[in-house]
Amino acid sequence: MKNLIVLTGAGISAESGLGTFRDSGGLWEKYRVEEVATPEAWEQNRALVTDFYNQRRKQLLTVEPNEAHKILVQLEDFFNVQIITQNVDNLHERAGSSHVLHLHGELNKMRSTGPDAEVFELSPDQYEVCPDDVCPKGYLLRPHIVWFGEAVPEIEPAIQFVQQADIFVVIGTSMQVYPAAGLIHYVKNNVPIYVIDPHEIDHLPLNVTYLQCGAGVGAKQLFALLKN
Repeated sequence: MKNLIVLTGAGISAESGLGTFRDSGGLWEKYRVEEVATPEAWEQNRALVTDFYNQRRKQLLTVEPNEAHKILVQLEDFFNVQIITQNVDNLHERAGSSHVLHLHGELNKMRSTGPDAEVFELSPDQYEVCPDDVCPKGYLLRPHIVWFGEAVPEIEPAIQFVQQADIFVVIGTSMQVYPAAGLIHYVKNNVPIYVIDPHEIDHLPLNVTYLQCGAGVGAKQLFALLKN
């Protein structure tokens, strides 16, 4: 089977009811990035940062995977589907996707601040942690999130997946956040690229089929195109 590599962003989760960073009235609008999503914020106010991610986990428990998530699962019957997501939610996994790489970390995991940086998964219904929680070795636990200003450890595996793509799909991302936005440049020549997003995106390669619509509608169109 051909390799179908899919890059997803906040737009796919928004259709499940999770607000994007830029949404008016969303959870992020109450905070500045510098207050909750940087290493400095963690050092200066662990309680605030912890509460912010507790709220996000609580919100995640109230939503379900949408049509776009489910269609990506259905495509596994026809392709080797590898999802690379910028999202920290677990909606792809809950929908049933077999192979998901999280570029920016995962909301339902915590990471030790010790030298081994061990990762611990929270129980499915757990959303609240304490700012002074520690791992079994006694080191503080922090959200398993790639914060602004931090390196993206999974970018190299993501590049390797994209280089092996027979088909490359982008769903629900503005292609403005790097290094994820640069992945499209690792697609081999003549590999078809499909971009699904309701907003106009500049500077796309010439060999792109652009479906200017929401994630669910676009995923249905993509399924029809690829199945044929």
